[in-house]
Amino acid sequence: MTITTTRRGRVRRAARLATTAAISVSLVGVVAPGAEAAAPLRPTTAQPSVSSSSAPAASAKKDPLAGWTLRQKVGQLFMVGVPVGSGRAASYRAVTKKHVGNIFLAGRTSAGVGPVRNLVAAFTGTVSAKTTHGTPMLVATDQEGGLVQVLRGKGFSSIPTATAQSRWSTKKLRKRATRWGGQLADAGVNLNLAPVTDVVTSRATARTNAPIGAFKRNFGYGPTSTWTHADAFSAGMRAADVDVAIKHFPGLGRVAGNTDTTAHVVDAVTTARPSDPQITAFQHGIDAGAPFVMVSSAVYAKIDAKRPAAFSRKIVTTVLRKKMGFDGVVISDDLSAAKAVTGWKPGTRAVKFLKAGGDVVLVSADPTVTAEMVDAVVARARKSPAFAKQVDAAARRVLAAKADLPR
Repeated sequence: MTITTTRRGRVRRAARLATTAAISVSLVGVVAPGAEAAAPLRPTTAQPSVSSSSAPAASAKKDPLAGWTLRQKVGQLFMVGVPVGSGRAASYRAVTKKHVGNIFLAGRTSAGVGPVRNLVAAFTGTVSAKTTHGTPMLVATDQEGGLVQVLRGKGFSSIPTATAQSRWSTKKLRKRATRWGGQLADAGVNLNLAPVTDVVTSRATARTNAPIGAFKRNFGYGPTSTWTHADAFSAGMRAADVDVAIKHFPGLGRVAGNTDTTAHVVDAVTTARPSDPQITAFQHGIDAGAPFVMVSSAVYAKIDAKRPAAFSRKIVTTVLRKKMGFDGVVISDDLSAAKAVTGWKPGTRAVKFLKAGGDVVLVSADPTVTAEMVDAVVARARKSPAFAKQVDAAARRVLAAKADLPR
């Protein structure tokens, strides 16, 4: 496989990119030759050539988790919400007392880049050799556009809805997303929990699709415009050194209820077949190198009718990881206060998600439950060697993703 590096030395899978670009051009017809071929994809780690004389030394590769305590490892598997308004005491305690290694800027603010940068620094400044072995934080937010844009004010563009973005060429969207990503990077954000990759099939169904279509979060209608424009948005963000999380796998484009406000939201249509429009869109995002995938908390009756996707090993491990080949970081939708998961205790939610094969528990709406969740995961890992191995595997995936963060 041909490997190239970008301006920050980040290694890219150029062969996969060229294939994706060719598909984009043939289906969309609006991408200038070579435009998509410059899009940065998921980084990999270049392996140096090893001579026979140096092979023994090279084989003794240090475990990235060597010297980490269980609580330190578990802390890397959580992302706590930090209100951009007020009331951050619980979030700060989670970071300083529970080793939580990632934050999510939650709410809405029009303060601009400067104040946001200061807020981020107050939390990233807690990183130390003692708490996190010096490992940097994932600093995330929701910066999709339209009604879902956390950060506004001086230094932040007003981003149109995804439905409006879908009417642009992919070249134009990638360019705009690079600008938006640069604004996030200036504020200290290195992960955008976007783009929405859920497929809404028509304008008529959009009106009754509460979580996506009703808020115009969809990139047009149907799988093609969804994946081409989601990929362009992702490429722009990553060109600005901001990673992305495509969401909400396996897709919320067909459901009626909003999982944030409605219990037992069921998708009775989506299957695990590659030809399913929802799966198709996410597969393209994965093949284009998405480093993070967010899993929804809806129930998918034709895949696993017994449990929400975030708690389903069949959906997270069998379908997403094994069948679709995703080897990056799986992050949950909010597990702290979403109505779809409040039937389980907070600690149980965290354990179920990690047992299903997830990596990062998002605790965005209610940071006060973070401690209970962390303690539950630690307790289960101490009792179950099998679960402890899952914790280690998840922590290694998170650390691998963080190794690519700009310093």
